[in-house]
Amino acid sequence: MSKAAAIDIASVSKVYGETTAVHAVSLKIPAGSYCCLLGPSGCGKTSTLRMIAGHESVSSGDIRLGNTVVTDLPPARRGTAMMFQSYALFPHLDVLDNVAFSLKMKGVSRDRRREKALDLLALVQMEDYAGRRPAQLSGGQQQRVALARALITDPEALLLDEPLSALDPFLKIRMRAELKKLQTSLGITFVHVTHSQEEAMALADMIVVMNDGRIEQAASPRTVFERPATAFVARFMGDHNVISGRVVAGASDGSLSVQVGNGGTFTATGGKLRPGEEVDIAIRTDRVRIVESPDPDLGFKGTVGNVEYRGSSVRLSVNGAGIGDFSAIIDDAAYFTNPLSVGDAVPLAWKAEDAIVLGRLAS
Repeated sequence: MSKAAAIDIASVSKVYGETTAVHAVSLKIPAGSYCCLLGPSGCGKTSTLRMIAGHESVSSGDIRLGNTVVTDLPPARRGTAMMFQSYALFPHLDVLDNVAFSLKMKGVSRDRRREKALDLLALVQMEDYAGRRPAQLSGGQQQRVALARALITDPEALLLDEPLSALDPFLKIRMRAELKKLQTSLGITFVHVTHSQEEAMALADMIVVMNDGRIEQAASPRTVFERPATAFVARFMGDHNVISGRVVAGASDGSLSVQVGNGGTFTATGGKLRPGEEVDIAIRTDRVRIVESPDPDLGFKGTVGNVEYRGSSVRLSVNGAGIGDFSAIIDDAAYFTNPLSVGDAVPLAWKAEDAIVLGRLAS
């Protein structure tokens, strides 16, 4: 239907009064990819999306769509379309006229715009609802209509502002699959804002993790999951424990000895830091195991603070000397062979390759 365009964000900032919402971010989104801007509330992801769309002005920097610098162009001339969180359907128009509305504003003939609107409703499996009003549709159906309306202008990039946030959990999973299928079939660039780690992992070719108006990491979902770039990414994605300490020794193979506040020392890999430097190390929660007697460099003895049953697994929260809220994901069969209670002592361990040195975001 449309040709895809790459998006190049070059040192873009957004300032509101004395508050900087986005700090000189630079990002290249490949043409035809599905990119998720991920982060907590207030991290700058929606401001970034709205600057790409032209609904917010750029305080400094440039945005390029394909070969065109669109920084100062109005939304209608950018080659993008935006799907808002609220869907913003017109309540007084039926589904067909909602989808066709932007073509009406462009002076396209009634027959042509209705024909194209019906084609797009068929694409999102909503052609049978063409005569209904938005109030007669479910949340998922309204979302499909909003998608069709956004796509009718043949955009090079579709921008989605938390499109699944209003849906119930079951419908979210269904609509995730629909969005990915639609993006693949259309071949255009999707940029999708979300605060859900699961949603980003399920949808994206590229995840851009944002925090405090800056990009912490931009990489494939697997890389973000397995090799988080910073302590914030490791904590926010929820799959790593983070231990902070100070380097006391380094080895030629890139491994470090890291001392935490209580005097305990752990080994980590992948760092080129000098003794005395502060460092964060990450250990995957699903790589932690219960042992009889841990290697003191690759484990510790702690106390169970919480037990959370998750069906196929159990999440243990363990507190140790100088280490708080350390999590271990244990297979349910293994856990229930020897179950634990809050307050029980438990020895935990991990392999050397599962403790990685994290970077720090330049300020």
